[in-house]
Amino acid sequence: MKINWSRYQPGRQHDEMLGADGLLREAARGLGDYLASLDARQLRARQQAAERSIVEMGVSFTVYSEGQNIDRAWPFDIIPRVLAAREWARIEQGLAQRLRALNCFIGDVYGARCAMRDGIVPADLVESSGNYLPACAGATPPFGVWAHICGSDLVRGADGTVYVLEDNLRVPSGVAYMLENRIVTKQIFPELFARQPIRPVDDYPSALFDMLTSLAPRRGEPPEVVVLTPGIYNSAYFEHAWLAQRMGVELVEGADLVVDDDVVYMRTIEGLSRVDVIYSRVNAEFLDPEALRHDSLLGVPGLVRAWRAGNVALANAPGTGVADDKVVYAYVPEMIRYYLAEEPILPNVPTWLCSRPGELAHVLEHIDELVIKPANESGGYGILIGPQASRRECARFRELLRANPRNYVAQPVISLSTVPTVTGRGIEPRHVDLRPFILQGRELYVTPGGLTRVALRRGSLVVNSSQGGGSKDTWVVG
Repeated sequence: MKINWSRYQPGRQHDEMLGADGLLREAARGLGDYLASLDARQLRARQQAAERSIVEMGVSFTVYSEGQNIDRAWPFDIIPRVLAAREWARIEQGLAQRLRALNCFIGDVYGARCAMRDGIVPADLVESSGNYLPACAGATPPFGVWAHICGSDLVRGADGTVYVLEDNLRVPSGVAYMLENRIVTKQIFPELFARQPIRPVDDYPSALFDMLTSLAPRRGEPPEVVVLTPGIYNSAYFEHAWLAQRMGVELVEGADLVVDDDVVYMRTIEGLSRVDVIYSRVNAEFLDPEALRHDSLLGVPGLVRAWRAGNVALANAPGTGVADDKVVYAYVPEMIRYYLAEEPILPNVPTWLCSRPGELAHVLEHIDELVIKPANESGGYGILIGPQASRRECARFRELLRANPRNYVAQPVISLSTVPTVTGRGIEPRHVDLRPFILQGRELYVTPGGLTRVALRRGSLVVNSSQGGGSKDTWVVG
């Protein structure tokens, strides 16, 4: 039996394939018509071919379970998410605007503190952030950019509005999976790429390398760039190795680097080799046991000294995480107005700050209607989705909020948009979000589309791979 879109029922939320009238959206028409020419057996065969390809290519991620590291094949659904180029142009502008403002804010936090002095962002919220690093005060990274790689999570509400759900500025991950998704999709649907103007994403490694080299402190000779990883047991190690290979640079751990006279060197079989730029995939507090966490075994003693002296560039710079705080997130629209004198292009999800007594009272009263998030967790951990939580879970979170209100924010439940997804029962709608990647160095670059993450469980709103989610290719179609 062939796919019949009239039988596909996405419900009341916005569906990325079908409009409210039940017809294929213009940008998705080529894909939708092609899928309608396939029967269930053909579609299942292509899904199985994609899964075999992922296993053969070794595309994996690591989950932590009961003290063990478990490698799993990357979960992937073959039906892409399609965005119209006209809509994407506006989203792209909004993402670039947001990262510019965030970098202004981070520089201000560790510099003149104008926004705190003028009451735009409360100083006590900044200083109480778990990611605020006093050791970074007074530093001046190249171009005034602290967050060079950002992965902002976008969601679309039931009315079609695209919101920024959060900004990931510390060590944003997922871009390798975005690129691998495209490789697999081209293998599964080569004819569609021949027929449609789908914007490419395979230039990301070269854009990343160009951005990193633009930060190099030495001029006149090719800079030495390295990717710094915590090691093979990190959940994103596949991506660390993948990006190092694609950029043609060395993948190193902290023990491979040494600082001498405020200059960073890499240990090689031929002796010490100077390093100019470090793309760090290590959480900032572990980067330097001399200046930051003294118990760190992942970092390099003296690294912050070398960075502050201007002898090495760090991307992302230490201290960037102060803007990754979900409490600080609530102030980003005001940052855009303050630093850029512009109106925000992309809205935030409405957010209640539990540190404000009046808003805390509202959250405590309506906890079973809201999503409660800790300020500095990631990966979907530590979240309460009120409508799906038990009374006991809600009671436990009320205690957590009262004990440490600064550490929590609350947001309404957004009925995430859906995309048709291959399931054991045929094609069904599944909720998705989107993580585009933005680079800022000398210039700014935004990936066309990004990593679409999909909640593979029916009715679930949790898209994180660590929580049972998967992914899709993302097409920006002209």
